[in-house]
Amino acid sequence: MYKLDSGIENQVFSLIDLENKLKPIGFTIGSSWEYDHGSFDYQMTNEGRYYFVRIPFTAEIGQLDEPGVQVRVGKPFILGHQYTDGIDEDVMIGNITAGINQFQSPTDPDTEVPDEYIHQGNEIIKNVEKALIS
Repeated sequence: MYKLDSGIENQVFSLIDLENKLKPIGFTIGSSWEYDHGSFDYQMTNEGRYYFVRIPFTAEIGQLDEPGVQVRVGKPFILGHQYTDGIDEDVMIGNITAGINQFQSPTDPDTEVPDEYIHQGNEIIKNVEKALIS
């Protein structure tokens, strides 16, 4: 993980405003939402190692499933994962309704971030700042 300095850190926005401004510049809603926190992710690469710019946030006023919720943005960072090629030999097989989990766990869930992705992440955050603070 590599932390990125940004003027959006600790700022409060409406969640819908964040979504409307971040999606057009390539961000998607992160997969690990709860009622009180979540993130927006920008995938920079998908070549055996996955690097994302992640913008975390927490609910400030309301809960994330409520209309009009206000969120406080945390410190953006670059997150890297390295995955193993192939099929998971330790696959979890459930009953017919549960299905099969064929996806492998990352071999390195917090891989080092190369300089090229640090530079790219800083540029992405500059675009985010333009979209949110202008």
